[in-house]
Amino acid sequence: MAKADIAAVLALAAAFFIAVGDVIHQRSAHEVTDEPVGHLELFGRLLRDGRWWLGSGVAAIGFALQAAALGLGSVLLVQALLVTSLLFALPISARLAGRRVTRWQWLWAALLAAAVAVIVTVGDPTAGASRASLHTWLWVAAVLGPVLALCLLGAQMASPPASAVLRAVVSGGLWGLFAVLTKAVVDRLDVTSWAGIVTLLSTPELYVWAAVAIAGTAMQQASFRSGALTASLPTMTVVEPVVASALGVAVLGETLRPGETGVFALVAAVAVMVVATAALARGEAATREPA
Repeated sequence: MAKADIAAVLALAAAFFIAVGDVIHQRSAHEVTDEPVGHLELFGRLLRDGRWWLGSGVAAIGFALQAAALGLGSVLLVQALLVTSLLFALPISARLAGRRVTRWQWLWAALLAAAVAVIVTVGDPTAGASRASLHTWLWVAAVLGPVLALCLLGAQMASPPASAVLRAVVSGGLWGLFAVLTKAVVDRLDVTSWAGIVTLLSTPELYVWAAVAIAGTAMQQASFRSGALTASLPTMTVVEPVVASALGVAVLGETLRPGETGVFALVAAVAVMVVATAALARGEAATREPA
């Protein structure tokens, strides 16, 4: 089996475990307290919640599988397939809430899956480098940092549903950055010798990677707390691969090879993915409005 095929299988497995972890995290974020709390206090309370740690353990399996997939395939390939986590999360969330997934939701889910399949097959993503220069990362910080900061500022003034979406944008952006940093960390990972461990510990991306993971988790929980899973998770699910893919191209030099005849199909697939995700979010939010 080719490396890209193994990466695809690992990415789909990662999508499942991440979806289960997200559903557990969302329910924990809503039920850990009835009091209005800030980001740090919410995160502190979740750290003392056993169910949240269960979700974290399940999600950690997903992240490990994602890291393995990134070690074998491109960011473009792996992140496109991780969008399917939404297809796992929605029925699981509906089951736990005692609801049914409607025919329209299944239709949009099928369109989303088909769009992802087209992106992966027609786009034919190719791997690039595993790491980037400090100069390149400074440009990333200069562009991405202000965008995420503005989203956070807007979330403070917005209504709960809009706040959930804006915080989900921040979380998705951070997890997209995390995916690209993961590829760099995996490239330097060698725990079979002391020299390999020293090399890993001297890798700057390792520490940024850890900080981004903590910040992404905190923002994810804040987004889950702000509204329904379907106001936040679909947004995260789309923003993460968009940011990761953009960074994969701009930072790591990855490319898509749709060919002259495949460009239209690729653009259409991306459009369908965005529309289907938005439709799923809107339809699910209508069924989960608080009484």
